[in-house]
Amino acid sequence: MCVSSNSKCVDSSNGPGYLCNCSRGYDGNPYVPDGCQDVNECDDTRFKYPCSVPGTCVNTAGGFLCSCPDKTTGNAYTGTCEAKKSLLGVYMAVGVSVGLVVVVVATSCAYMFHQKRSLAAVKQRYFRQHGGLLLFEEMKSKQGLSFTLFTKEELEEATDKFDERNVLGKGGNGTVYKGALKDKRLVAIKKCKLINERQEKEFGKEMLILSQVNHRSVVRLYGCCLEVEVPMLVYQFIPNGTLYQLIHGRPHGSRISFTTRLKIAHETAEALAYLHSWASPPIIHGDVKSPNILIDEDYTAKVADFGASALAPTDEDQFVTFVQGTYGYLDPEYMQTSKLTSKSDVYSFGVVLLELLTCKKAMNLQALEEEKKLSSHFLLAMSENRLDEILDEQIKGEQSIELIEQVAELAKQCLEMASEKRPSMREVAEELDRVRKLSQHPWGQETSDEELKALLAGSPGTCSEIELSNAYVSMTDSAYLGVQSPR
Repeated sequence: MCVSSNSKCVDSSNGPGYLCNCSRGYDGNPYVPDGCQDVNECDDTRFKYPCSVPGTCVNTAGGFLCSCPDKTTGNAYTGTCEAKKSLLGVYMAVGVSVGLVVVVVATSCAYMFHQKRSLAAVKQRYFRQHGGLLLFEEMKSKQGLSFTLFTKEELEEATDKFDERNVLGKGGNGTVYKGALKDKRLVAIKKCKLINERQEKEFGKEMLILSQVNHRSVVRLYGCCLEVEVPMLVYQFIPNGTLYQLIHGRPHGSRISFTTRLKIAHETAEALAYLHSWASPPIIHGDVKSPNILIDEDYTAKVADFGASALAPTDEDQFVTFVQGTYGYLDPEYMQTSKLTSKSDVYSFGVVLLELLTCKKAMNLQALEEEKKLSSHFLLAMSENRLDEILDEQIKGEQSIELIEQVAELAKQCLEMASEKRPSMREVAEELDRVRKLSQHPWGQETSDEELKALLAGSPGTCSEIELSNAYVSMTDSAYLGVQSPR
């Protein structure tokens, strides 16, 4: 029987029975108590040193452990203990890298913060420069004013960062882009060109006034952006193009009825008359031309593009402006004196009337010398009694020549060289309204030219009818304009 601890029985190889052996790592007599004692493998000379040099051997109960000396690393049982590589360089490299990252991030954050502050300061400077503070205070004081001060980011988002694919048109006063606001409204966003110092000071004030213009034939101004070098304007979007495109930009542009042409002319004249006479203070458009008259799906005219507009001046000095506009439409007196007045708009509108009557462009550089400028060509034809030669063929067969001559005579009056001889836009609108009603009346469609001439001249026997017609025109003028006429 195995008496000693740390011993075990094994089968005898010499026959029946068993043998007792000390367990591995122990040596002695397993048949007596505590006969099996631990063998110190590290010191016992009977054994080869169990660890690799210079490994250190440590005795344990029934075994041993091998470890490499301090500052070394490796396999102390079978391998070689080697000196540890210094991690100082690694730590330093990591530290330097981390430090550099921290410095770069901190510098970038500081730069971005500085740039953000600088950008905010620039935006604020532009905002004040364009009268934004005045405009903002006025907006707060006026209840129910539907006018928005847009941010640059809002308009960039609306136009996909002013993508060229969204350009609606380019002109002397800026570029117009189509855009969609967050509330799904389609708008026309105009990036203006550089403006002068006077315009900068008055811009906010003028925007506030334009925002209050409410006329069915004036394109609605929704708001503006003042935090940029040159202000941007946000207008109502009219989808069907301009009067210029309607007349000149289509293969069959001339196939517009005389009635529709009169309607467009009358509505445009009403809008300009409203700006001159009923807006407070009065507004001079400054760039009346067919490309600045938009046409909606019902052929309703919408006067647009107030980039050259000015408030009616309160003293003589304010009349003087930098001459701007479109050659072919510009008032000759304005070009000579640089004095912009409401009669400058009247002259430009006279050219638009000629476009409607003739379907010819205001300027045609490919034409003969005497025909390049439409207004000069028209006035020469009128003086030589050759009006019939320049009229659009369609309207000659559609309406009485007497009515057409009435419109031509009105255009001639608008084109007078001296501004004081020109009618006001209110008078122009009233005359077009009269002619328009005559064109819709059976008198203008069924009577002969001689009979119509007699009616227009007020011949005996027709006075009562003419008086009734004029009374009807007077009664309906104010309602048609949508404003109350001054008494």
